[in-house]
Amino acid sequence: MNLVVVSNRVARGKPNEPMTGGLAAALLPVVEYSGAIWVGSSGRVRDGQQKEPFAEIEALGTGALATLDLPAAHYGGYYEGFANSALWPALHSRSDLIRVSQGDYLSYREVNAFMARALLRFRKTRTAFWVQDYHFLALGAELRDLGIDDPIGFFLHTPWPVTAVMQGVPNHRELITAMLAYDLLGFQTETDRQNFLGYLGGELGLSVEDGIVLSQHGRTRCEVFPIGIDAEKFAQYAAKSVSHPDVSRLRRSLNGERLAIGVDRLDYSKGLVNRISAFDRLWTEHPQFSRSISLLQIANPSRGGIEAYGNLQNEVARLVTDVNGRHGEVDWTPIRYLNKGFSQAVLAGLYRTAQVGVVTPLHDGMNLVAKEYVAAQNPADPGVLVLSKFAGAANELDTALQVNPHDIDGMARAIAIAAAMPLPERKMRWDAMMKKLRGHTIQQWSSDFVAELEKCRTQKAAVAPLAAQPPQALRWLKSAISGVRLI
Repeated sequence: MNLVVVSNRVARGKPNEPMTGGLAAALLPVVEYSGAIWVGSSGRVRDGQQKEPFAEIEALGTGALATLDLPAAHYGGYYEGFANSALWPALHSRSDLIRVSQGDYLSYREVNAFMARALLRFRKTRTAFWVQDYHFLALGAELRDLGIDDPIGFFLHTPWPVTAVMQGVPNHRELITAMLAYDLLGFQTETDRQNFLGYLGGELGLSVEDGIVLSQHGRTRCEVFPIGIDAEKFAQYAAKSVSHPDVSRLRRSLNGERLAIGVDRLDYSKGLVNRISAFDRLWTEHPQFSRSISLLQIANPSRGGIEAYGNLQNEVARLVTDVNGRHGEVDWTPIRYLNKGFSQAVLAGLYRTAQVGVVTPLHDGMNLVAKEYVAAQNPADPGVLVLSKFAGAANELDTALQVNPHDIDGMARAIAIAAAMPLPERKMRWDAMMKKLRGHTIQQWSSDFVAELEKCRTQKAAVAPLAAQPPQALRWLKSAISGVRLI
């Protein structure tokens, strides 16, 4: 089977360059190892009504990466509009932040249709399409409208909320009906899957049996596939990064002080205000931790054109300034706050340096930072993970110190416990989590999904089993696309 992976963001196999997000970083090893073709946005837009989207093709491990310029006329409404001002807040149960127009929805559908037309170029005998995340909920339906009967799967990296929240999204019935054009829908957790199935029954009146729903589009299977990481590779990054200048400078600056670390996009779903408030509470109520533990908070800005994100950036900056002003000393800064991204290799070293990892989103599909922090630890002297119970990762990492991110006092207590935890308990907790990470890798996640997608083909017609041929895939891509520049 020739696998085509589709996402809005893409990443290149350069561990020393900053990564753009969890999804892109997660998909990179899938493409490198599987021989898949990864199709996504170039990050550029193009004016005009060009019939043939421009594509750049480059090798990526045993696979290939193809990037497309999206149409300028619809990009704003698609990305900052419907995707990130309607779907993102809804999926993270923030109905109060939904801001969208009918024009934004139409642009979202136009970009989904544009991507569907572009994908026709990458189709060959025995192709399967694996679409990623909320940017392309309608892409499967657009492919079906073009006559594609190949298996098409979809994986949602975010949570799926209760029905009442999704009802606040304009055109929700039309959009979710379109999702049923996919053969396979994957979710991070059983809660997400049940919320989705609840919508199908309560809002669309569809019956579900054994995770299978029958609709006007045919048969759709809904399953849970919690995403993993390449834990061994991340551990190797951490071991090698101790000599990196950024990591070395951080270690020298600590002077024996303990360090907590948080790494997030600057997003309201990540719980940054509550997290900083918890450290404020820790230093206020437990002054013995002053000068004993500090926080390194990396918060890479994103979606700056959306009002909610600009407001959050200002709020977090003011809060950090206030906390540092009240608790800081001439030779001690409680919170080191950085608004920039770091490479996976450097992040691994920063994680290993920190005795406490603080991952406290208000709501998150999985949160791979939690898993990366665990994988990066020194087995002989591991740190402690403080983890929100509302992150999908909490289902697997049950020996982390799990917290309610709305409980500021509870988070402060958990941070204090983590900072003082004795080595035997730290090792016990870390061993249990690392065992789970090794047993459920990103490669296993992708192979499980693709195997289930292959069953969809078998149900439609008997075909040969999966046989990826990466070198041939690159050759047919090069020959199939006219006007393409091969990098």
